[in-house]
Amino acid sequence: MIRGTQARLVLVHSPLVGCATWGPVANDLAGDGYAVAVPDLGGTLTAGPPYHLRQAQVIAGCAAGQPVILIGHSRAGPLLAAAGAMLGESVLGYVFVDARLPSPGRSWMETVRPPLAARLRAMADPQGWLPPWPQWWGDGELAALVPDPAVLRHFTAGCPRLPMAMFEEVYPPAPGWPNAQGGYLQLSQAYEGEAARARELGWPVRQQPSHHLALLTESGQVAGEVRRLIGTAESAM
Repeated sequence: MIRGTQARLVLVHSPLVGCATWGPVANDLAGDGYAVAVPDLGGTLTAGPPYHLRQAQVIAGCAAGQPVILIGHSRAGPLLAAAGAMLGESVLGYVFVDARLPSPGRSWMETVRPPLAARLRAMADPQGWLPPWPQWWGDGELAALVPDPAVLRHFTAGCPRLPMAMFEEVYPPAPGWPNAQGGYLQLSQAYEGEAARARELGWPVRQQPSHHLALLTESGQVAGEVRRLIGTAESAM
């Protein structure tokens, strides 16, 4: 079990969306007395390649010389390996929240089904940019997941256009990963395979049957499951 009472919690959003994704959960955890950092990866998208290396550097920079637990949602998961390699022994653990596990040496495109890869290439404009992630789906689909209009507007406003080159870029190598204990929180059925991989690694896996954006709609429950994975609930007993 990961134990993180003295660690800084670094909550990493998928580079496909914005850091507001973690806002409600970050507030819950900070209210419990945790030191919480939410790095903003948005600037890495306009800086150009290497995208993943820049993103890992931003994540690692949030450690501020303290022991950390890296917590990633969705497509932030693959970035945690490179960030953890940069931080070395400062990393006490990893938590993956409905997230892809790291795949060093592979690209985003290599880890998705061919129809999705083809769809993304078709959506790219002549300059190689994709529309913001919420525009990949119908308005009704997102509204069904996030029914509060104000919450949905805040979330979508923070979602940037995306460079196609980022999806085709290979994730950096991460020798020795995993270099610390991990844990997995599954929110949606789509991540059953990743949760199974986490079990194979011997990690604790918890399930909160919900949906992929439950961080926005059920933040208290997500924060509670994160606390359990980092061992706080157990150590407080």
